[in-house]
Amino acid sequence: MDRCSLGQLGEEMAANYLTQKGFKIKERNYRCLLGEIDIIAEDQGTLAFIEVRSRRGTHFGLPQETVNWAKQHKIKKIAKHYLKVNSIWNKNCRFDVIGILFDEKSEIKSIELICDAF
Repeated sequence: MDRCSLGQLGEEMAANYLTQKGFKIKERNYRCLLGEIDIIAEDQGTLAFIEVRSRRGTHFGLPQETVNWAKQHKIKKIAKHYLKVNSIWNKNCRFDVIGILFDEKSEIKSIELICDAF
């Protein structure tokens, strides 16, 4: 399985995980000229903009550790665009990260949701 396929599998697993946790998925792969947000979901009245990161190993750190300042800044800009386009003005929002670690057979070893990650 290549890196792109692993990412798609990770996003699918993340969406299932969030649904099991009671999140209501509003958008997947929301795209605009500024970029993409993997998942936009509602969690107990709060709108969560969620970045999903998947890896096969921890040689270079955990998957969730790869969401650097530049990526965070980009996600915030896309979220502002989403809110404006959808006329959402008075809604609590947050930015979450899901890190998924797969084994060599593409089975989930671990999944971690970090709410209010940045």
